[in-house]
Amino acid sequence: MSLLCSATKRDGAPCTLPPNGSDGLCWAHDSRNAERRRRGQSRGGKNKPSRELVNIKQRLSGLADDVLAGEVDRGDGAVVAQVLNVYLRAISVEMKLREQLDLEERLEGLEARWGA
Repeated sequence: MSLLCSATKRDGAPCTLPPNGSDGLCWAHDSRNAERRRRGQSRGGKNKPSRELVNIKQRLSGLADDVLAGEVDRGDGAVVAQVLNVYLRAISVEMKLREQLDLEERLEGLEARWGA
């Protein structure tokens, strides 16, 4: 038995993971794990704050510091904060839409599996 998976990665390079079974494939390339991999990928990144959110938080914090230091007019700061708030709302709606689409996809899969 080989010490490496017999599959090829997407970039054409040979897989460097150890095989799990007698078929010579690693967990990631074994077709029996396809559904578990798909579920894991759909959850990927959901617990991490997106770069957009981190960026907006930094901008709001910097804006607040600048307003308090008198470097930015309070009125200008308020308008910028409102624009960033609208942007945050758009991100929130986008995240909810992704979640809704994911749930619909999962429900369709369950219905297909159960013959509903």
